[in-house]
Amino acid sequence: MLNCPILPLVVRHSIREPTYLPSKKMKRNVGILIFDDAEVLDFAGPFEVFAITSEINNDELFNVFTVGSTTQAIRAVNGLSVNPTYSFSNAPHIDILVVSGGSGTRQVIKDEHVLNWVRRTHLSSELTLSICSGARIFATLGLLFGKPYATHHEVYSNIQQIEPNGLPRPDRRFVNSGKLHTSGGISAGIDLSFHIVEQLHGEDIAAKTARYMEYERVRHNRSAHLFE
Repeated sequence: MLNCPILPLVVRHSIREPTYLPSKKMKRNVGILIFDDAEVLDFAGPFEVFAITSEINNDELFNVFTVGSTTQAIRAVNGLSVNPTYSFSNAPHIDILVVSGGSGTRQVIKDEHVLNWVRRTHLSSELTLSICSGARIFATLGLLFGKPYATHHEVYSNIQQIEPNGLPRPDRRFVNSGKLHTSGGISAGIDLSFHIVEQLHGEDIAAKTARYMEYERVRHNRSAHLFE
């Protein structure tokens, strides 16, 4: 009889993800998580890209809304007051989940109510996106284990403390890891949103939105801070 060593069992807090396959469904619900001290452009940028894309295409592609733990107004970074369209309790099904960043993520990762909602919504979403330091939330949930990710250039060290087994990509403006997508800081969320529009509906649709918004897309996918 062989004497096999008994190895300790290591249990890690993580989420089993289904394999991502692009869906052929047309109009998708885009739910954007906001909270106190969320960075304004982290949620307003993606909101504009998805909403304008739908608006100039007969309102057929996306239904875009914000979600908070309640529908009471949140106070974003620098004092902007925003009323979430839905709360966790009454939000419709979300096909594309967008998790904002901002200094408020430091508190969010301590809030089990928010973390549990993100966990559930991610499991049933088609795509899940984090903008800027929203990647802190992904790291806390174990979603970045063994995966490449982008975040704000000042946040990489903190995320490496939360999830040392992630694969930071400070050279990338955004990173695609199956159904999970992460962007660099603040304005990078706009380019990630355009990337999603292009993946789902093609280059012509994305270019049409960029022309309407008079926005010059960053196509090289290199992190902006590398050009400073």
